[in-house]
Amino acid sequence: MIYTVLIPLLLACFIPFISKFKHQVHTGVFVFFIPFGVFLYFIRFVGGNFEPFKHTYNWIPSLGINIDFYLDGLSLLFVLLISGIGSLVVLYSIYYLHSTERLGHFYVYLMMFMAAMLGVVLSDNVFVLYTFWELTSISSFLLIGYWDHNKRSRYGAQKSLLITIFGGLSMFGGFILLSVVTGTTSIQAMIDQKDVILESGYLPLILGFVLLGAFTKSAQFPFHIWLPDAMEAPTPVSAYLHSATMVKAGLFLIARFSPVFSEYVWFFIIVSAAGILTLCWGSYMAVRQTDLKAILAFSTISQLGMIMAMLGFGTEVAVFAAVFHILNHATFKGSLFMVAGIVDHETGTRDIRKLGGLMTFMPMTATLALFGTFSMAGVPLPFLNGFYSKELFFDATLHLSEGLNSVAAFLVAVIPYLAVFGSIFTFVYSLYFFFGVFTGKKQLNLLPKKPHEAPVGMLISPIVLVLGVILIGIFPNSVNGTFLAHAAGAVFNDDVVHPVKYWHGWDSRAFQMSLIVVGLGSILVATRTKWNKVYSVLPGSLSFNRAYDFLIEKLNTFSGKLTTSYMTGSLRLYMSIILATILLVTGVFMFMTNGFTLDFNRLAKVTVIEVAIVITMIVAAFATIFTRSNLAAILLLGVVGYGISILFVIYRAPDLALTQFIIETVTVALFILCFYHLPNLQHRDESLGAITSNTLISAGFGLLMTVVGISSFSSDWFGTISDYFLEKSHSLGGGDNVVNVILVDMRGLDTLFEITVLGIAALAIYSLIKLKVNKGAK
Repeated sequence: MIYTVLIPLLLACFIPFISKFKHQVHTGVFVFFIPFGVFLYFIRFVGGNFEPFKHTYNWIPSLGINIDFYLDGLSLLFVLLISGIGSLVVLYSIYYLHSTERLGHFYVYLMMFMAAMLGVVLSDNVFVLYTFWELTSISSFLLIGYWDHNKRSRYGAQKSLLITIFGGLSMFGGFILLSVVTGTTSIQAMIDQKDVILESGYLPLILGFVLLGAFTKSAQFPFHIWLPDAMEAPTPVSAYLHSATMVKAGLFLIARFSPVFSEYVWFFIIVSAAGILTLCWGSYMAVRQTDLKAILAFSTISQLGMIMAMLGFGTEVAVFAAVFHILNHATFKGSLFMVAGIVDHETGTRDIRKLGGLMTFMPMTATLALFGTFSMAGVPLPFLNGFYSKELFFDATLHLSEGLNSVAAFLVAVIPYLAVFGSIFTFVYSLYFFFGVFTGKKQLNLLPKKPHEAPVGMLISPIVLVLGVILIGIFPNSVNGTFLAHAAGAVFNDDVVHPVKYWHGWDSRAFQMSLIVVGLGSILVATRTKWNKVYSVLPGSLSFNRAYDFLIEKLNTFSGKLTTSYMTGSLRLYMSIILATILLVTGVFMFMTNGFTLDFNRLAKVTVIEVAIVITMIVAAFATIFTRSNLAAILLLGVVGYGISILFVIYRAPDLALTQFIIETVTVALFILCFYHLPNLQHRDESLGAITSNTLISAGFGLLMTVVGISSFSSDWFGTISDYFLEKSHSLGGGDNVVNVILVDMRGLDTLFEITVLGIAALAIYSLIKLKVNKGAK
């Protein structure tokens, strides 16, 4: 399975070369076969007899970190959505993006993002999952900011990165605590130890950190603010991010860890409350928008909230409905984003106030939009898949278990009403989208260009997705036992058998809730212009975006002042800060962990020669403080270096002594050449506080290094590795000089890279000097 993740990354390296021929053949034609190949590889696992399996690839076994890929029903669902809709998005982009665009950049980012999402849903190791998780943030940042000449694109990309990275780091803290509590980094092994986790004192922290990562990625209230700004990305990116990938990553995380946390009452309270609040707020705010993609962005927020709430409920019907709606949402939301892109592409605008009556000019696009919006609205028609999962959602809200405290009991009582409220506005924004664009008065004079139907190639992808809407609606159980049941079982941690039916009778409370939604929603749609002034009251002038902008502005101001306070151009100050930090952090850490160990029993005998050499070195070191001659200071430092070399000779390390002699000689010579062009050292008048701080830092740092050296010699925390080198030096390196074999053979690549870095630094220094000389000559 690792190849299905790595192949998109590896082939992405060749996309820039392929894109050179984009004027002859669109780059997307070649890229299309990458996600399609992944889809074909995994589609073969769909079936009634599917059994989960795991592949392990060694990575860092000493830390218990291996690349463990686990394929079960849940990961299979997401893999097929990522690769299947990814194929359709690439196909759609061939007709959406002109060959004059930077196609090489676009498809490299897209394949990197797809590989990252595949890694997220397939990873069984929490730290591998985190690695791919952050790669999704980085690659989505690049995709959202693809049109970097647009200020709003840059703003949206930065916003999404900051919010999702913040959540990702929190999630990482939760993963660390989970690994500490369970002693494993495997998610499946953690699930097997759920009792240990639930009894741990770290449980509230673990839950909080993990949920923070999921909520930020899946745009749950109040972290939803990044999602509408991400609409500045090209429409193929929006369709991909919102239907099958990035925003679903948080849902996947909650679903994957549901077997661990579902018995914890605060998991139900937090996840259900956040989800139902996000559903209501997202659907309410969607009706306020005038940009087609903004309407769909807030609709995505509301749909994500609904799925999140169902995962929080944790009942069998709720989990099945959540999994079912993940599939349904991918079909109708992907098609609707593509429809919005077609409208923008063929009319030149996404402003719904300038649109209307487009059904005459774009009948095929209007038909696709009809099925997509009505399915999203949950209209009770048997050929719309959205209705089935929406009614299952209503049914789940009516069969919640009583909570263990008053907060949970209150949620159980109010959730059905909030579900109806959010669904009413879902109905309103769905019909607002369709009728506002395709019916009503034509406003051709407001359009940048005359509308016409999209090319057939641009219609293929949304047609496929709408066919999915219809076929799942007509044959819902065709994807149940072979597909959805496995996914729901992985979340519920038990077999889930839930047949899907269209008609449950007039006395079905879920169906009655659907009728209420349709009835009240129709009234609100018909009277929208009468009541939409309510938005001036709620949210009115309140805005989470303003709060975000305020925080970022204050953060930039504070950071600027802080940086200015220490970036003074003084090397002495920089060194003081660095040394003081090392002294403080290392000293405190070693003290707290009992790292100081002083054992003088194994020391060699000290003779008069060693004492004389050390005294000479100490005197030379102190003399550098008082001398005002560059040459004298360099020579005194050389005395210290040569003194160390002599100590190496005395303690029978001739190789080290020779190396130290050579390095010290070269260093002294270079220093003399450089300092020849600099003025002599001068006495500086400093305050008593500066002198005191310098004295304390230098003395403290010197003492710390002394104690660290003695402690490392006195301690026996790890077995010695010298025996290995002594034993293997001849057989592996063909030499008896162990030091040389280590440098040349056993860590030859390190030495090569060190030489390379030094060579690059030398070239850079030479270039700077050459540039300075040339400027001086001019």
